[in-house]
Amino acid sequence: MNNTEKQIFENKKINEQFVLYRHPSGCNIYICEKPEYSSTYACFGTKYGSVDNKFRIKGESEFTEVPEGIAHFLEHKMFEKEYGDVFSLYAKTGASANAYTSFDRTNYLFSCTDNFKESFDILLKFVQEPYFTKESVEKEQGIIGQEIEMYLDSPGSRLLFNLLAAMYKNHPVRIDIPGTVESISHIDYKLLYKCYNTFYNLNNMFICVAGNIKADDIIEQVNSNLKDAAPVQIERGSFDEPQEIVDSYVEQKLAVSLPMFAIGYKESCGSERRTLKDKIYTSLLMEAIAGESSPLYKRLFEAGLINDKFGADILDGYGYFASIFEGESSDPRAVLDAINEEISRVRRDGIDADEFERARRRYYGRLIMRFNSVDNIAEMLVQCAISDTLLYDDIEICAAATADDINKHLKSVFNTDNCSLSVILPAGE
Repeated sequence: MNNTEKQIFENKKINEQFVLYRHPSGCNIYICEKPEYSSTYACFGTKYGSVDNKFRIKGESEFTEVPEGIAHFLEHKMFEKEYGDVFSLYAKTGASANAYTSFDRTNYLFSCTDNFKESFDILLKFVQEPYFTKESVEKEQGIIGQEIEMYLDSPGSRLLFNLLAAMYKNHPVRIDIPGTVESISHIDYKLLYKCYNTFYNLNNMFICVAGNIKADDIIEQVNSNLKDAAPVQIERGSFDEPQEIVDSYVEQKLAVSLPMFAIGYKESCGSERRTLKDKIYTSLLMEAIAGESSPLYKRLFEAGLINDKFGADILDGYGYFASIFEGESSDPRAVLDAINEEISRVRRDGIDADEFERARRRYYGRLIMRFNSVDNIAEMLVQCAISDTLLYDDIEICAAATADDINKHLKSVFNTDNCSLSVILPAGE
């Protein structure tokens, strides 16, 4: 092992450290030793998600366009091998295995308390062994088609994707991650191999491990299992996404007891990914404007317009960045109006320094609390791999932020003329 490829990063303020090992293939391995925990969480992922429907490898003259939902379809098929189902292998080691596809990543993972080495071997091997046939793809189309039908009746899923379709005109972030029954009918095993050989190249992948392990053992096992492959350079297609939203309001009726709402502010992004500082500053603004310690939250809660399910989050990736408030309310439009009024007020008056400090401390505390779970740590390492940042960057940005920084940042986000409201109403209304 070349020591120059292994780096140790630590944050003495919170007494945490992690290892970053840069494998010669280009695959980065993130490791956080937590010997005080009994469990370990490991994942093997690729920077490939549902929005990657148009791409080409350097040297190709034409872009390849693939059906919506193919990244999710590929994730499902990776667990099926010529020798059987991968989950049966994990059953023998006692590990709990899973996988997920999001907008910008596909991640294969497991957690365990025993037999880590054996389970990690399974992970490293099966993700590098694609096996697709015409017959198995046709069978999977029916299975995933049923899953898509289930998503169409899921209030949480419809709330989000209705919102994204109201905000984005062309960007594929507006499309459900599994695609549609129609789109997946065009997937065949040749397209799956094309996507696999493009995006499952080690140069585009990452491995993250957190828990009761030793970094040198992980590196040794990785070096023994990763297969040599020439790196590829991937060019993703452009999105041609206008700044303006598509619709300011969208609703759907489903089986819910209380109306659900999601308010999204479509932020300027272009074709790139917004910086981590943008994300942290925007999160601090959301905490100051409508966090649990804010005057607005207290007013809305006391008026019965929100309950304890109210929250805020950011959705970001290549070519999209949205600030989202969501929850349950008997009057979603009143919540939207109240939030927009508060945004207008802080634009005019600025965020008070004391209010900002309360918000910053609360948000900082949440960042620190994530280190109490190996699952959370591993997912944080995944985010580092996706965004090319380090584990403590967000903590340091938050610690250094000032009220002046946040008030300046407010000028570039929360355009109240560029927001959409998605509502799920009870089916009887």
